Amino acid sequence: MKKNKWLEEFEIENDQSVTKDDDTVNDYDIFKDKDLLDKFRNKIIQELIDNQIPDEKLLTQYINEEIDRITEGYDLSNIERNHIFNLIENEINGFGPITELLEDKNVTEIMVNGPDEIYIEVEGQLLRDNTVSFINDDHIIRTIQRIVQPLGRTIDSTNPMVDSHLPDGSRINAIIPPLSVKGPVMTIRKFKESISNIDSLIGNGTITPYMARFMDACVEAKLNIIVCGGTGSGKTTLLNVLSNFIGPDERIITIEDAVELKLKQSHVISLETRNVNYEREGEVTIRDLVRNSLRMRPDRIIVGEVRGEEAFDMLQAMNTGHDGSLTTLHANSASDALNRLETMILMGGIDIPLKAIREYIEKALDIVINIERLSDGKRKVTSISEIVGFDGENIILKDIFAFRQKGLTDKGEVNGEFILYNYVPQVYTKMKNRGVHSIDDIFEPLLKGKKKTKE
Repeated sequence: MKKNKWLEEFEIENDQSVTKDDDTVNDYDIFKDKDLLDKFRNKIIQELIDNQIPDEKLLTQYINEEIDRITEGYDLSNIERNHIFNLIENEINGFGPITELLEDKNVTEIMVNGPDEIYIEVEGQLLRDNTVSFINDDHIIRTIQRIVQPLGRTIDSTNPMVDSHLPDGSRINAIIPPLSVKGPVMTIRKFKESISNIDSLIGNGTITPYMARFMDACVEAKLNIIVCGGTGSGKTTLLNVLSNFIGPDERIITIEDAVELKLKQSHVISLETRNVNYEREGEVTIRDLVRNSLRMRPDRIIVGEVRGEEAFDMLQAMNTGHDGSLTTLHANSASDALNRLETMILMGGIDIPLKAIREYIEKALDIVINIERLSDGKRKVTSISEIVGFDGENIILKDIFAFRQKGLTDKGEVNGEFILYNYVPQVYTKMKNRGVHSIDDIFEPLLKGKKKTKE
């Protein structure tokens, strides 16, 4: 199996055995002197910044002339020269130093912390990339501007933070001074086409076939579902997969800060928030869009993530006939997700008692799915729970499926097992009443076993 070049470097640095493929070439391998490469690249880029870039038809000629002028006196091979040309072309027509990282399908996340401090995620491993660098902080800011301007976003000292998405669905977040004390910071979470259906999640061990069938049945039966998890745990990916179970004849309204969901149905309306303009006006929030969506005759409402006062509006939608709504929430467990919902509603200025809020949540929600990124970088759905009632003080959750970690293997991989509890969930009755019988073979034997026990 061919190794990715980033993992090769990581393994070499950690004295791990590596079988290097003949066709795996590090970009800097063609230069004996990395500083010399940086010198050529930086000088040409600075020339292009200082001077007006010529007409596109003359661009190739201009770059070649600049390379000839700046590298005069150095005996460069054709390979070395072409490499410099590609770097400069990436600067003009691509996204600068990170162009190749964006094109590399093995790289799932790119984190730029400074000109020479760039990290990437490959197969769940966080690695420092020493093959890519920027000239300085201004170079990073120009690259961010190049990325976000076609998306209708801006970033500058008066608007020093941006959160948006690339045309392929990848998510970009950038923050610059004065908010970022260290300097400009950019994070790109790439959209993975490979994880676009439930079979992908089963294949990589995120869930079991039984869990997949149960989640399919939950969506088909129009249960209200929250997917929770930490940063980078795969919440949006799982939400996207769950949305594929929605019928083709339903009208779906999706609401997101930055569009990441890729629904395959034909009747989908995608709504996206809007930041304030330079006059600090024109903001449209998730809450605004949730309220508006209720007037658009939705069969389903999908909110990319609730994180504030819109939580109450989402619950209202679930409680007023919009069954089958889906959303995600940043939390570390199912119980933590419910606590966060309470906090969001209280912070939104809703003047109702805490007990009433909990009753409202208990009536609105059916299923809470928790997904985690484990210590080995792999993602697992660690619990699928149902809300079974309210004891007067707390909302009661009961696990239907779970993943239990047992330890680590010698290779540092998480060792554990998925569990189907000897329990027939209350939502199973709701599913059957709504004509969903695709999981009868999972729970009917348990139901019959309980009857025999009672006899």
